[in-house]
Amino acid sequence: MNSTDRTPADLLRSALATDPGRPLVTFYDDATGERVELSVATFANWVAKTANLLQGDLSAGPGDRLALHLPAHWQSAVWLLACASVGVEADVAGDPAAADVVVSGPDTLEAARACRGERVALALRPLGGRFPAAPEGFMDYAVEVPSQGDRFAPFAPVDADEAALSVGGTSLSAAQVVERARADAEALGLGPGSRVLSGLPYDTWEGLSSGLYAPLASGASVVLVRNIGELSAAGLAKRVESERVTHTRGA
Repeated sequence: MNSTDRTPADLLRSALATDPGRPLVTFYDDATGERVELSVATFANWVAKTANLLQGDLSAGPGDRLALHLPAHWQSAVWLLACASVGVEADVAGDPAAADVVVSGPDTLEAARACRGERVALALRPLGGRFPAAPEGFMDYAVEVPSQGDRFAPFAPVDADEAALSVGGTSLSAAQVVERARADAEALGLGPGSRVLSGLPYDTWEGLSSGLYAPLASGASVVLVRNIGELSAAGLAKRVESERVTHTRGA
């Protein structure tokens, strides 16, 4: 990654320029058997489409706050990078009533209704599938995102020193997210070619860093596992081998 990168969106652009075809996020849900692998280019395309949805259809921009109520999931990672691309603060498990936009999975819809702004729902079904019927009062992400543009340009420049992420009661600027991610990557010994298997939830900095930011900051990739408790010790060992995992977190 470039030393001049100051935001998570910068890190993704550098990864795209360096090796767009390599795997970036490999996602497993051990309760459903789902496996999805996204290259840097595919992940960046999802981020661009989601950022266009956020900036265009949802009218969000720098200074706005998005309450993110999603589990550790590849689509959650997409939303985190889309927020960074637009300059919106992602408030992980934040109060929907205090947010301009709420993004919710199927299990948190009732709490998300407290948001007086725009509401987006994700079914979190395999292959990014939609709800059979959109929840009342919510935009179905899977219906709206495919038609969005494949390239993204922010209407306003993203200030790396403004709030970008809030998690566990701590608010971080975009630059602080990158700084912490680089420090974590160094502490873990991550570099190009490293593969981090993370079974940690996305509701703490440790989970977000292990499951997204530290690998992104170091040219590594992540094997993100939801419901890892469903996997036996033998199954975990087999996955570590098959996915060429070099580091494990929360497993």
